[in-house]
Amino acid sequence: MEKITSRRNPLCVHIKKLGESRSYRYERREFLCDGVKLLEEAAESGAEIPAVLTSAQIPFPLPVGTRVYYTERGLINSLSPLSTAQDTLFTCAMPPLDQAATLTRRDSDGVYILLDGLQDPGNVGAIIRTASAFGVKALILTGACADPYNPKTIRATMGAIFRQALYHMDSGELAALRDGGLRFIGATADRNSGSISDAKLGGAVVAIGSEARGLSESVLSLCSEMITIPIAPECESLNAAAAAAIIIWESVRCHH
Repeated sequence: MEKITSRRNPLCVHIKKLGESRSYRYERREFLCDGVKLLEEAAESGAEIPAVLTSAQIPFPLPVGTRVYYTERGLINSLSPLSTAQDTLFTCAMPPLDQAATLTRRDSDGVYILLDGLQDPGNVGAIIRTASAFGVKALILTGACADPYNPKTIRATMGAIFRQALYHMDSGELAALRDGGLRFIGATADRNSGSISDAKLGGAVVAIGSEARGLSESVLSLCSEMITIPIAPECESLNAAAAAAIIIWESVRCHH
């Protein structure tokens, strides 16, 4: 196992950039993850793992071709973009760009969740984790959503990032889905909208907006129905991740 001692090492420079720059991640088609537990999840899922930088022993097999480097914990702390760094950093390859095309060959009975402009990485990561737990067919991100490959988002997914189908779509691509036969349902805090318990969510795209701004005009224009989650009168709204969890549960329950 090769030892790395300098932050100027090319791998260290690469890791630092992956943690800090969204544009660099997408240019290189790689993202940064941390922790032995997440590394095990990645290996078991069949993810491509180009490089591992660790101050610990890896107690499980890694994919053929993965390069493992050892370093001191202090160097890992200086490279990690997270305030509570773990003892292992590793890089993963993003899914192929053409993966999004598979959504056009969709199963019309599937459950789809659309996140519109959710900017908090923790919320987006938690929703990815919930979607994976309940077998959501596809999770679609549009607008100014937090990057699903941001290290904070990755950590919040607890490994679900390697299992859940994710798609980035603009308004034109979403309109094409609607024109192809998928219903769009918007989630809102407006108490005058229909209750989620009365809606038929299976086979629809259920759109969830940010807590501050709600759904964008472009997404609202696609929705044929609006639904709300009934809550206590004195409460204004739910956290986006909590609302998404309820919507996902209801959509899966209705579908089955």
